[in-house]
Amino acid sequence: MINNKYIRFIIFIAANFLALGVGVILMDNGPQSEWYTSLNQAPWTPPNWAFGAAWFTIMFLFSFYMTRLSFQFQLLNKYLVSIYSLQWVLNVSWNYIFFNKQEVFIGLMVITLLWLLIGYFTFKFIKKLNWYTLLILPYLIWMSIATSLNAYILFNN
Repeated sequence: MINNKYIRFIIFIAANFLALGVGVILMDNGPQSEWYTSLNQAPWTPPNWAFGAAWFTIMFLFSFYMTRLSFQFQLLNKYLVSIYSLQWVLNVSWNYIFFNKQEVFIGLMVITLLWLLIGYFTFKFIKKLNWYTLLILPYLIWMSIATSLNAYILFNN
């Protein structure tokens, strides 16, 4: 059992930033592709630079959140590992499905599941984590925006 909070934080930050890196590779330059740039996008679509800044911040804060949450369980608790892993897979796979495969509907299903899972994290553990729940709110807010962007593209193209 890893009882050092710094080591746990390093594990989560490495896993979260690995997800970002794998996601970027799997999207295969999707945000600059002719397919994506020619889509009718939502008027509230942030500029491209905002996505990188948002994801960096979200994954940094989510690493603190997961570190704190991991102390509520054994680090290798199957339940916690399972829901964290599902979050990781959904997050990474959306990039591939939406940008690489250009499957907007399936992308919406994946991102909706991710949004629901982040909502689950947020509200399931709020009593255990108290104010630490604030660390996951940017993730939930961003997923709400991202889901709406995906839905807008689906319904307006």
